[in-house]
Amino acid sequence: MEEPLDFVYDIPCSSVAVDSILRLGTAGAIWGSCIGPYNANNQGLKGVARASYVAKSVGRYGFHCGLFAGMFAFTRCAIRKYRRENDWVNGSVAGALAGAAIAVRTRSLRQVIEMAALLSIFGAAVDYTKLL
Repeated sequence: MEEPLDFVYDIPCSSVAVDSILRLGTAGAIWGSCIGPYNANNQGLKGVARASYVAKSVGRYGFHCGLFAGMFAFTRCAIRKYRRENDWVNGSVAGALAGAAIAVRTRSLRQVIEMAALLSIFGAAVDYTKLL
């Protein structure tokens, strides 16, 4: 059963963002705990150096995934509240902004545009499939 659209506007965007940060940040930390030992083996690390590398990998992946999730969720929620519509445009704009913010570290305009376009498409696809 569909919930009325007014219910969506009662939830604060900060709560939506924190929920997303915790969920995707945990997934990123799990991914870091899986890929960290593999990369440490490839680099030939042992002992304390290996443990340090794995711990940094867990933190890095968890932080980056949580950061992306928070930016995307907060932006999508804020746009939805501003426009008072729940459609694919919200996810598209939020994906473009989050993708550009992540790719800005590369200092390459081409990569910023590519990442913004890619995540905009993914965000629009997610919101569009939720509406069906």
